[in-house]
This record gives sequence, C-alpha cells and structure tokens, in this order.
Amino acid sequence: MRKAFSGIEGLDEITNGGLPYARPTLICGGPGCGKSTLAMEFLIKGAKEIGEPGVLFSFEESEDDIIKDFLSLHPDLPGLIEKGLIYIEYVDMRLEGHTQVGPFTLDALFLRIDSALNAVKGRRIVFDTIEALLWSFPDKAFLRNEIQRLFTRLKEREVTTIITGEAGEHALTRWGIEEYVTDCVISIDHRIVEQASTRRLRIVKYRGSAHGTNEYPFLISEKGVSVIPITSSGLDYSISSDRVSSGLPDLDTMLKGKSGYYKGSSVLISGMAGCGKSSVAAAFATSVCASGDHCLYFSFEESPSQIIRNMGSIGIDLQHWVDRDLLTIKAERPTMNGLEHKLFMMISMVDEIRPSAVVIDPITNLINIGSGLEVKSMLTRFIDILKTRHITILMTHLNGGSEDLMETQVGISSIMDTWIALFKSRTVVAHTRLIEIIKARGMNHCEETRRFVLTDRGIFIDEIEDAAHE
Repeated sequence: MRKAFSGIEGLDEITNGGLPYARPTLICGGPGCGKSTLAMEFLIKGAKEIGEPGVLFSFEESEDDIIKDFLSLHPDLPGLIEKGLIYIEYVDMRLEGHTQVGPFTLDALFLRIDSALNAVKGRRIVFDTIEALLWSFPDKAFLRNEIQRLFTRLKEREVTTIITGEAGEHALTRWGIEEYVTDCVISIDHRIVEQASTRRLRIVKYRGSAHGTNEYPFLISEKGVSVIPITSSGLDYSISSDRVSSGLPDLDTMLKGKSGYYKGSSVLISGMAGCGKSSVAAAFATSVCASGDHCLYFSFEESPSQIIRNMGSIGIDLQHWVDRDLLTIKAERPTMNGLEHKLFMMISMVDEIRPSAVVIDPITNLINIGSGLEVKSMLTRFIDILKTRHITILMTHLNGGSEDLMETQVGISSIMDTWIALFKSRTVVAHTRLIEIIKARGMNHCEETRRFVLTDRGIFIDEIEDAAHE
C-alpha cells in the first residue's frame, strides 16, 4: 500500500511508513487534545519538507485566527501561504440570514474544494472540524452518502485527506459515522495523571497496513509535534567489542580485562540511599570526558552546582569538564512535566549534543510521574535509541534497603547489559559500603562482594578479606 509522508515525528514509524496515500484519515479527540495541531503539522511539514502544497478547510476559525494560533509553532506559516504552498479556506457554517431551499448537499463545497486545490496544485487537504459541517444533515444515511461522495472525489484527484472530529460519548466521534468511511482512524486524548499533563495517541484502524496498536505519548512543543513510540524499536542494532572505562580502575579490574563496560551498552547502578551510586556515575562521566568524548548527564534529584560540589569532596572535578564543554548537566524535577516530555527532551538533547555517553541519575524519581510499567517502557525506548547510535548509557536506581538488592522498582534490570549493586553492611560501630557485580553480559567478571570506599582522594574497592587484616 502506498503511503504518504505525515510530517509528524514518530507517526510514520507507528504507521509503518506514513498515512494512506490519496485516502482519508480521521483524527478524533476531545477539546485541547491537539487534533487540529496534528492536522496542521501534516500540511506544513508536507509543504516544507517534500514540497507538497496543502489546503486547509476550516469550519470554525478564520484564516487570521489560524495564523495567530500557529505562529508560535511555525513562524514561517505566512511565508508558506504567500508562496502558494499553504491555502486556507474558511467556510462559515452559521445559518443566520440563510434560507434552505431543497435538500442540503455538498455540491457547493465541492466547487470550493476544486478551486482551492487548483489554486495551489494541492496534494493534501485537511477539514477541521467536520462536526460543523455535519450538523447541517439531519438524515444520517444521507450524511454518510455525502461524505462518501466527498472522499471518492478526493481519491480521484489523488489528494491525501485528514479530517478532524470531536470525540463522542458512545462512539469515537459524535456522529459515529466518519470512522466507517475513512481508511485510517487516529484517536487522541489529553489526560492528567498524578497532576502531570499527558497526551496519548492510538491508531484505531488502518486498512491494508500493519501498524502499532499501543497508546503512544505525543508532545506539542516549540519544535512542533512529536509522537513517541514507547515499544522497542527492535533488536537488530550492531554492537561493539570496544570498551569504555568505568572511571574506577578497581571496578575495571572486577570487570576483567581492566577495560570497563562495552561501548554502546547499558549499565545499571542500584543501591539504597548513601551507598555511592551517584559517585560511580560521576566517575564514569569523568572517564568519558577525559578520553575527549562528550557526556550528557541527566539529574532528576540534584542541581548541577550541588552535584559538582558533592563530587569534589571525593576528588572528582566535574567543573573542569563542564568548563571544557565536554560535560553537559541537565537537571530538573521529574514532576515539572509528563513522561513523554521527559523522553522528548532527552532525545532532543542527544540529537543536539551527540554525546558518547549518557547518565541518568536516578531513574526511580520518574515513578512520581508514571507507573513502573510506563517508566520501564519509556526507558526501554530510550535505551534502544542510544544503542542504535552506539552511545553508552549508565543509570542509577534507588532501592528501598539492602533487602531489595535483587529488586528494582522500575523493573529495568532484566534488559540491562551490566548490573552493579551497592549496599551497606551494618555493624555495631560502623557501616561498610559493599559492591557486587550482579551481571555483565558478554564478559567474564568478578563474582565476589568487595568493600567500596569513598575518600577525599577518590574511590577505592578492596577485597573484604584483605580489609580485615588492616
């Protein structure tokens, strides 16, 4: 089946190549869900990126209002209109001052559609929103026939069509008709989860094409619309046998070969509070920067200045690498935005900075804005994206206590390549930090539990039996 480029980031992946070419697609949802924005993105990106002119038929807003609405997302919209790449036609459906004579048909609308498409040689068209037009038809059977006539006419002209519709109580749309005469139906909604705003998109049907069937988060930002598939992108990425140091010579030795983690692999550092997880993460970041590569550090708990100060107490100078533009620390509270915003933000920064390694400290704070399954799905997607780009990722995970050594609240441990656990052994007079490599796929590694020591000169790892003779 021939597909049409949607222009909406991530949607072509979900739809296995794009929207149905020269066929109608319905986007339905409640107020504020973003259906008009998705439809407009389809027109604007089609015009800008592949040179397909588009026509918008608006039944609710004038051309001036539409331009004002979308200037923040697409400041070049007036220029596209001036160049003849976008054509906006406002259809006033108010009945005041009009008298109906005979049956109501779409013949007059067909003439306006032909005129608009001919004016810009349009290959795409959007009808927003269809309800304003449908109110004029009291007979549903006649209504369905007229809509079918409209779509048949557009198919004959090989014009790819999107219509937007309001969500209904007992059907996808108020009239419960549009979805039956369209080839693709996309349902979107806007919900509040744990006081965090989130939008979701679902492909309800797509005739003649394989497509994703899950709910997918999508984001409307200053860069446009992005749909974020949260399932795995596949396991066919290439791998590397090169190593990247952990930043701790003693830990590299425990990983055998004195070389550290595999480049492009995923590393999990878990443990209870105060075990030294962030210290291991900072040591790794320093090692990446010392080799001349860029490290991107996402902190969901501490500010950059606090991280830099605290790591300085154990001999790790992160400020040096920040000053040399080799370390970027992005810190924010997880509750500021929903999960889809977090994932989009992280992917955008990876695209912009192109780091060799990424640190997330800690991933457990994301539980505040999503369930364990949602966070796991988000992180799985992010890990897959980084692996396809051979970017090493290290994540820290806060466990509730030493009894939770083999459990992770996010449930991400099973997909990690290397899992290192930190914990404390309590005695009458002191706590002793301990470290253990739970797993390290593809490499021989030390299976002993060893002592993990933080000093003002750095981090050291001792064999426990040797420590007993000090």
